[in-house]
Amino acid sequence: MLRWPTLYAHQALTKTEDRSYDPFMAEEMADFDRLIDRRDTSSSKWDKYAGTDILPMWVADTDFLVPDFILNAIRARLDHGILGYTITPPALTEAVLDWLRHQFDWQVPAEWLVWLPGVVPGLNLATRASGQPGDALLLNTPIYYPFLALAANAGQTMLDSPLHDSQGRWEFDLDHMGALVDGFHGRTGVYMLCNPQNPTGRIYIEDELLALGQFCCDRDLVLCSDEIHCSLLLDSPQPHIPIAALDPAFARRSITLLAPNKTYNIPGESCGVAIIPDAGLRQRFIGARNGLVPHPTVLALAAATAAYQDRSTWVAQLNQYLAANRDLVAQRLNALPGVRVNQVEATYLSWIDIRPLALSAPLAHFERYGLGLSDGAQFGLPGYVRLNFGCPRARLIEGLQRFESAVRAL
Repeated sequence: MLRWPTLYAHQALTKTEDRSYDPFMAEEMADFDRLIDRRDTSSSKWDKYAGTDILPMWVADTDFLVPDFILNAIRARLDHGILGYTITPPALTEAVLDWLRHQFDWQVPAEWLVWLPGVVPGLNLATRASGQPGDALLLNTPIYYPFLALAANAGQTMLDSPLHDSQGRWEFDLDHMGALVDGFHGRTGVYMLCNPQNPTGRIYIEDELLALGQFCCDRDLVLCSDEIHCSLLLDSPQPHIPIAALDPAFARRSITLLAPNKTYNIPGESCGVAIIPDAGLRQRFIGARNGLVPHPTVLALAAATAAYQDRSTWVAQLNQYLAANRDLVAQRLNALPGVRVNQVEATYLSWIDIRPLALSAPLAHFERYGLGLSDGAQFGLPGYVRLNFGCPRARLIEGLQRFESAVRAL
């Protein structure tokens, strides 16, 4: 598979030889150590704890400055002075298709793309396009918490086959998944995949994805894959593989959801895309969207275009910084009694086992020591917490000190 160097965490940070490289994309080293005060900016992350000394390390929103090439694209669009109803720019479509081709050697026609204001609406549309009220959907916990609302939102039943923790590598149990589908008294329409996996940080390897794709074929399931974290790879030998790119049979039943929001820290200007090869499934998806889900905003389209056109080393620099943050979290917290940090291959989220601490209200306990985390119960697995290490290192060290104080107080 061909891959641009921007996805690798430990590459040499030199100018790419790709002839499509745009020289306006700056190659200077990014300043991820810069502390930016986000209080009183209507930030969901920070204003949750407004008026307190609680350091927020919960929601998946980094504290890094958006790169200049994206901010400049937004400024240029604003300078035009009119923000009217906007269609998808041809430059964005071209950039996404080029990005897919170079990153994954995946040849995608433009007609497969359906534009969205984010991945979560796409998950809900996929549920409705794949089944009817009374049907079931299949997923694996722990998982990003909006997945857990999909079935109820569509009047369906959720079938949960928990991932198996095999020494920190969270794996599928296909036998159990099959038993759930076979035992449901009705139709199961869709399997929901999260890869790279949130909150565990797994990147599923090719053999796992081939087995999973065949499982969906054998049981006639639509395969919806949230791959929003696919650029945040912290271990360079392990690539991300879109499951739909592995086999035409998988592609025909697939909905792949992507967005640059997490990588470039632009969730407030969110633009996502669904890749749906099958025309019938694509039309059902579009039909579920019509009248309910808006088109991405004009500024979100400008930001996404700049993100997918990026040929700089900014993402590689980000992944190097995040990998060092990840290692610091593991080093500090694994030294604590009753705490085990899961090995993170992708994302900027640590999944931390605190079951031996036997905390009845873990969030409240850590908040008393000035740290805001995410509760594992929110992802379908109590006894864990999730910590966002996508922040300047000084801020991370402060958060780890508060984590250590909270544990030692027990």
